[in-house]
Amino acid sequence: MLLALACNTAKDNVTTGNNLDSLAQDYVRLGLTIGKYDGDFTDAYYGPDSLKPDTVKLPQFPKDSLLAQVAGLQQKLAVFAATGMADSIQARAKWLNSQLTAFARRIRIFSGELAAFDEEAKDLFSVTAPVYSKAYYDSLLLQLGSVLPGNGSVAERFNKMASKFIIPTNKIDTIFKTAIAEARKRTLAHYNLPQGESFTLEYVTGKPWSGYNWYQGNYKSLIQVNTGIPIFIERAIDLACHEGYPGHHVYNMLLEKNLYRDKNMAEISFYPLFSPQSLIAEGSANYGIEMAFPGREQEEYVKTVLAPLAGLDTAGLSAYFAALSIKAKLAYARNEAARGLINNQLNEQQVLQWLTGYLMMPDKVAATYLNFIKKYRSYVINYNYGQDLVKQYIALKGGTEANPAKRWQLFEWLLSNEVIPSELLAQ
Repeated sequence: MLLALACNTAKDNVTTGNNLDSLAQDYVRLGLTIGKYDGDFTDAYYGPDSLKPDTVKLPQFPKDSLLAQVAGLQQKLAVFAATGMADSIQARAKWLNSQLTAFARRIRIFSGELAAFDEEAKDLFSVTAPVYSKAYYDSLLLQLGSVLPGNGSVAERFNKMASKFIIPTNKIDTIFKTAIAEARKRTLAHYNLPQGESFTLEYVTGKPWSGYNWYQGNYKSLIQVNTGIPIFIERAIDLACHEGYPGHHVYNMLLEKNLYRDKNMAEISFYPLFSPQSLIAEGSANYGIEMAFPGREQEEYVKTVLAPLAGLDTAGLSAYFAALSIKAKLAYARNEAARGLINNQLNEQQVLQWLTGYLMMPDKVAATYLNFIKKYRSYVINYNYGQDLVKQYIALKGGTEANPAKRWQLFEWLLSNEVIPSELLAQ
């Protein structure tokens, strides 16, 4: 009798899994349909053409119809997320549900129905970022100012120092290819990446971002670097790791292999940009810099390899990296600038003052980042808060700099599973 019961339970789980597979396909169809209207909605899709909707667009954005479809799918998923189901089925259904909550919020944003910054972030990315006072940022500015030479404002002195380490235009390609090759080598020391994986590197201008990975599927990526703004020497490693190894390129490859190909999880073939998945993607990509170049290894690699290759004088590099380590603590000022703009508490000129004053962005870079905020809104929390959540989770699980093998193991788990940021935070 016990054996018969076990067989029936296994059969029920298979049936349940198959039904969930069908809902996952509906999720993809719905996401691709939204993407027909919202050009920023779909970041990547590498699934079958059979799930793509027809290309005909209605004269008006079908907001109510799409929201009804989201609600209908969430209602069906609630059955699978209930207690009593297998843990893997529950987890998958909960992840799909959190992604669909983001669908609904983005549908409303695209239709002009806007919410406050934190409410929007909670729906899109399943968490809200901490808020710090202006006094907190002022204290960090004082700390940064204490290590900078010369006279003038902290921003003026920092930018004078940083200007010595801008990559010459004719060296950008060489520097980036060298940095990416090194990041890849360091990642391969820990992971067996899929056979045939590769990327194409392009240089573009006129974009609101500094770099972008367009994942193509089949373990291929198009990595674009924005040369329309100054690129500082340390950013070559930042972007090489963030967009490439062990960042977005590796994240998307591991999801494709481990979930889409090995487990036939259709939902993974569709990556909606404005979703909880992006907090894990951006947070892990930023933390990936520290993974590949722990401690002072980034500074040493810049000093011994990249700076000489770029023809830059290495004098003052140590002081520059000391200033960068303090400046990194000001990262959350991006959130305050975006929160103020979205909540109508700061106008564009005041946002620019935040970006130039607290983040030391040159005027051209600040103007570019203002456009980023206007386009991507609360997405900004994914970089700083996402990085902190990933770092804290890995450290709490024993993945410290003193135990690099454990750290790479935990990092691989994050890059290979459906992870809801709010549940990561709870752990």
